[in-house]
Amino acid sequence: MNAVDDAANATAATVNANANAADLLVCDQLGVGLPGRPLLATVHTQLAAGRVTAILGPNGAGKSTLLAMLSGQRAPRSGRVWLGGQPVSGASTPALARQRAVLPQDTAVAFDFTVQEVVEMGRFAHRQQPSRHEAHIVAQAMEATGVAHLAGRSINTLSGGERARSHLARALAQIWEPLPDGATRWLLLDEPTAALDLAHQHHTLALVRRWAVEQGVGVVAVLHDLNLALRYAHDSLLLAPGLPGPRSADAATRLLTPATIAQVWGVHSTPVQTADGVLQYLVTAQ
Repeated sequence: MNAVDDAANATAATVNANANAADLLVCDQLGVGLPGRPLLATVHTQLAAGRVTAILGPNGAGKSTLLAMLSGQRAPRSGRVWLGGQPVSGASTPALARQRAVLPQDTAVAFDFTVQEVVEMGRFAHRQQPSRHEAHIVAQAMEATGVAHLAGRSINTLSGGERARSHLARALAQIWEPLPDGATRWLLLDEPTAALDLAHQHHTLALVRRWAVEQGVGVVAVLHDLNLALRYAHDSLLLAPGLPGPRSADAATRLLTPATIAQVWGVHSTPVQTADGVLQYLVTAQ
């Protein structure tokens, strides 16, 4: 047994000793960066199910790369990702697809599928053990994201926002119901609000927050809008050049201070309290 195996076994023992290991997505000294390029960050933290975690940071900080590592789509430069006490790298593709759904930044589709056909793709991982509610899941997912009226339209004829909401319906359909083995479901979203208008930005994040709180789903979302993160995320993980030490998740309100915002994004921010008590920032260029 080599040093890597020793470290992996030690981490497994630590994670499995935690009573809530099944509800955790663990970044174990995770090296974030592309092969052959400088290491962007080291992330060492635990992300909990039943909560929304926002991944924040400027362009090029490694947010999408980190999300791809969490989903098992990209191998980390170093360290490991643990899902439910098991390494993501060792999970079979079908099992992983049943437990976590991913909404990528790029939602282009090469072929002329209808919206309904795209959402139906989310159920592919369940074809061997279909739900007894299978006939209704796709329609319910489209209704939840407000695209039911587009079901028969070609995905390639939609606006960017309509296409993004259709793919969100696909991701929700993929993890629509609790799994037979009780494994925690995860929803990993890469800039889910980028193409959306104001109303749909709030509808989308309110929807996934309800899924987290009411269904115990773990939600991880790459976001650029700090005010949306402050309103809808329970925790935030900040990636940015020059930050010392391993990155770990923290409450969004503690993490996002005027000083940190100035350091990371180079803008001036003024805190305000909304009528419902949520901290927000008015932002201007420095």
